[in-house]
Amino acid sequence: MIHDPNKVYIFDTTLRDGEQVPGCQLDTNQKIEIAKALELLGVDVIEAGFPISSPGDFQSVVELSKAIKNPTICALTRAIKGDIDVAAESLQYAKYPRIHTGIGASDMHIQYKFNSTREKILERAVEAVKYAKKFVEDVEFYAEDAGRADNAFLAQMIEAVIAAGATVVNIPDTNGYCLPDQYGSKILYLKENVKNIDQAIISVHCHNDLGVATANSIAGVLNGARQIECTINGIGERAGNTALEEVSMILKTHALGLHTGINSKHFTEISGMVSRMMHMPVQPNKAIIGKNAFAHSSGIHQDGFLKHRENYEIINPEDVGLNSADIILTARSGRHALKHHLERLDYDIEKINIDDVYERFLVLADEKKDISDDDLLFLMSDGETPSYINGYKLNFLQVVCGDLVSPTANIKLQYNNEEKEAKAEGNGPVDATINAISSLIDKDITLKEFTIQAMHGGSDDVSKVNMKVDYNGKSFVGFGFSTDIVKASANAYLDAINKFL
Repeated sequence: MIHDPNKVYIFDTTLRDGEQVPGCQLDTNQKIEIAKALELLGVDVIEAGFPISSPGDFQSVVELSKAIKNPTICALTRAIKGDIDVAAESLQYAKYPRIHTGIGASDMHIQYKFNSTREKILERAVEAVKYAKKFVEDVEFYAEDAGRADNAFLAQMIEAVIAAGATVVNIPDTNGYCLPDQYGSKILYLKENVKNIDQAIISVHCHNDLGVATANSIAGVLNGARQIECTINGIGERAGNTALEEVSMILKTHALGLHTGINSKHFTEISGMVSRMMHMPVQPNKAIIGKNAFAHSSGIHQDGFLKHRENYEIINPEDVGLNSADIILTARSGRHALKHHLERLDYDIEKINIDDVYERFLVLADEKKDISDDDLLFLMSDGETPSYINGYKLNFLQVVCGDLVSPTANIKLQYNNEEKEAKAEGNGPVDATINAISSLIDKDITLKEFTIQAMHGGSDDVSKVNMKVDYNGKSFVGFGFSTDIVKASANAYLDAINKFL
């Protein structure tokens, strides 16, 4: 077998090991959707299921084999001929089929799981590989609980299964027991003591019971392994498996002379897909794809980040499919972070009374844990305190409407310390108010969009109004907040106008 010695193959087992989590079972259509996303991501191998376990798993492997063209499709078996027969049948449509068979390698498993001996287990391992080889060229062998196996016996087993035809040898830390130096040393031991090791790819399959699955996988790769078995979001039995996104970004970030075929820009999308379909929320501080992975809330960090991103980020958010990092506004945030968010919301800092906005921001931030975009928009358009230097402010609004009455609005606007009054009719109270404002401003403004949204619900709720207006060929969006929808609309219209005047 000829392989790129510097490529680390990514073996995804989200649909097999990941799906074994209670409550995370998928139907065939969902598996196909995720498999297609994995193909787009660039994984090399998709472990599609354990066909002997159920008719549903069998059918999923069949359908995935038909739907997926580029990655190898792998089916899991025990070292049992019946399992292998069913796996081979399920893979009949796969362009690149692989049977993944194996048996326990640790003395604990040999004695307490199989009630057997090393010699008999070795015979079963060789027999299983030889039998699988009759159906497919690509056979992967797993030495279950290799993390706790005796290295000399493990080497003997690996040498025997490679001689029997195994193209990949999987060295699982099934119980997440090993420390990184122990696991790395085990891989190195196999590289140095298995005579025919160059005839197969060493694969690492690490569980996260002690929180070191990613570290162990990287330790294995640094000592000669060239395939990592992992899952999206690190899902899997018990504490989960090695996270695909973590090992991929480690190899991409560090200059190790190694590479994968993964297009990391799809991580955010596929992470959300797997989380939704499997009903498995991603913890906020999860590396790479957690919602806080690129969020900065400390004022010192925010200032340093905004001056130079690399001060506090070693990964570019765009590389994992995010538009940008998040600067989280809290009471600890400074003016730099506040200005950043206002500019992101299309406010011109030169036109804003930033000292006034910042003081009101601190009052609100003391009351709330995090400040959202809506909170900022409220601060900028509450109609009570002028946020704009020399901007328009609504001082008075009175609307008359009802049956047999033409809706009429009376308003007073303040601009440059001067107050002006106007009255206008319209086809409704909001239209009348907009007409009255327009008569005072006397600009060629076109209202393009108008939406109203209740912030939480209920007739007494605060409403948010979004207005998009066109002026001189450019679009400007304004926001208004109030329990009075008409007043919120007036504030939104003025907010948009203040942005271009």
